Amino acid sequence: MRFIAALIALVCVAAPARAEVASVSPTGFVIQAEADVAASPAETWRRLTRIERWWSSAHTYSGDARRLSLDPRAGGCWCERWGDGQSIEHMRVVLVMENEGVQTLRAVGGLGPLQEMGVNGVLTFTVAPHASGAKITMTYRVTGDAALGLDQIAAGVDGVLLEQFGRLSRYSTTGSPE
Repeated sequence: MRFIAALIALVCVAAPARAEVASVSPTGFVIQAEADVAASPAETWRRLTRIERWWSSAHTYSGDARRLSLDPRAGGCWCERWGDGQSIEHMRVVLVMENEGVQTLRAVGGLGPLQEMGVNGVLTFTVAPHASGAKITMTYRVTGDAALGLDQIAAGVDGVLLEQFGRLSRYSTTGSPE
């Protein structure tokens, strides 16, 4: 019973305020999440761009999130480099913008196995002022050929992305993704 109670408590602390697969079909899906964090928008933005500090090592090619980097400018790379010249470009940054206090970072690419599938993926993060500090939102839109059966993998991608979003939310508030 203690294990179950601890697991429920962990899920409640780690879960974003709202998260969902907003739409799904054989040709694509949309994943959305949002969370309010007790940190200033400026600090939240700074921590968002330090992906190597909050992304899980379990979801990297090298097995070490410290090998990730994110260059927050148009044309910037969300990359991972390890070993003897090994590397991967996970996504390419296409937008970094601030408008009326809301900061937006948008990157394109297929994360993980989606890259090999040749899908179009657009991942957008926004950081906005909120009464408690900042509100972070994340939207990942993925489209591709119907033969890929993207509706069959949407839940798996959702699970991985929401784990990362929870880590970002915790890191933004506490300085630790755990």
